[in-house]
Amino acid sequence: MPWASILRNVVLVLVALGAVWLAFNVRLPSLDSLQADISDLGGWGLGAFVLLYAVVAATPIPVTIVAVAGGMAFGLPLGTVLSMVGVVIGCYAGYWVARALGRTTVMRLLGGHAEVVEDRLANGGFYAVCTMRLMPGFPYWPVNYGSGALGVRSREYLSATTISALPGQLSLVAVGAFIANPGIVNGVAVAIFWTLVIVLTMIAFRRWRSTRNTGPSEPVNE
Repeated sequence: MPWASILRNVVLVLVALGAVWLAFNVRLPSLDSLQADISDLGGWGLGAFVLLYAVVAATPIPVTIVAVAGGMAFGLPLGTVLSMVGVVIGCYAGYWVARALGRTTVMRLLGGHAEVVEDRLANGGFYAVCTMRLMPGFPYWPVNYGSGALGVRSREYLSATTISALPGQLSLVAVGAFIANPGIVNGVAVAIFWTLVIVLTMIAFRRWRSTRNTGPSEPVNE
């Protein structure tokens, strides 16, 4: 009996059922209430925010609201640091979950994202992860799961995630900081960081295409 395949499919069903239960029974807090809750925690709010962000980054829940809330609650410098710590932990956790589930199960789980993820990440590496991570509007979770399932090296994935997530986190946190404290400095920061995201996306995409055309190395298990 293919017990590994059976176990993976059982896990997939449990994850799907859990997602359905969450959708009907759990309501995410509004941005205002989230900001108030974090502020009320005082010093514990830092750890609580990082933990919350890690959980969100490891799941299909969009990270946008948490990053913006971080900018509103903590400002641009501290909010960016906390967001980066949380997002890297969550993304790395999702990567290893996908490694455990296996390629077939993860591709089913990705649904409509599967074709794009497989095209970009199959036999991909650092620049492939950077390209997808930098793409405005593309969720984090398919990149996390796809990288783990398609054999992207863990060191390449972690370094690419840490580097390529920074511009996006800066841009989102800057938006939150601008909402909380509208001004020239925060407004300029929003414009600069969003421009940086677009420029780096084009650079990473060109490097990825160049690397792919020259023949990528075979993925290895670590």
